[in-house]
Amino acid sequence: MFAAPSSLPGQTWAEAGPSHAHTDAIQRTQQPIVTGTSVLGVKFDGGVILAADTLASYGSLARFDDVQRLHPVGPHTCIAAGGDMSDFQQLQHMLDGLMREERLQDDGSTLTTAQIYEWLSRVMYGRRSKFDPLWNSLLVAGIENDQPFLGYVDLLGTTYSSPTLATGYGAYIAQPLLRKAYEDKHAAGQKLTKDDAEALLRKCMKVLFYRDARSLNKYQFAVITKEGVEISKPMSSDTEWAFAERLRGYGAQVE
Repeated sequence: MFAAPSSLPGQTWAEAGPSHAHTDAIQRTQQPIVTGTSVLGVKFDGGVILAADTLASYGSLARFDDVQRLHPVGPHTCIAAGGDMSDFQQLQHMLDGLMREERLQDDGSTLTTAQIYEWLSRVMYGRRSKFDPLWNSLLVAGIENDQPFLGYVDLLGTTYSSPTLATGYGAYIAQPLLRKAYEDKHAAGQKLTKDDAEALLRKCMKVLFYRDARSLNKYQFAVITKEGVEISKPMSSDTEWAFAERLRGYGAQVE
């Protein structure tokens, strides 16, 4: 029998025992480090709009303020991600490789939004099953059979679709605003227009900036229609903090 390098003369590997490299447990990410907060999505007449701010926080520190959390996939699909940014980068790499393989087939077909959505759900569920999840909450938006498509996927592989969606803190304070505006329009026999949807998301992003300690007043929209995916340049909302001037600990102190 072969002796291990760390064994004494005359000892076999089995007698010497395994090295520390073989006994150490495999480590998995237990807590995301650099994270993005909520992403929002809403269907409108003819397409879908996604919104995400550009902040990636290092714990509670607003560390990176120019991170794009919207990623186009193919001609009519876009994903938006909250959660761990390094895991999102891994997903971007995997999706880009998947689309590259599709192009190399050169058969004139490409993956649809629904197929990309299902692929993401299988990847997320598969990683969860290996106890090595990708710590992200994703919105998948696009055009499927000439109709707007909006779906949700999280680190457990949970999936569902809805005309309005929000992740993170936005699921608590932005989703009710999105849902009410959408349902009010349909109750009146109307549909949200693109301008309506943009105004609604601007309002929600302002609310999140006021209330979510991990958000930033700098965000982007992704508009997905039959014509393709258009990601806006970063924009910001006009905010007002004068209401806090007379509160102890905010602004000028007034006796």
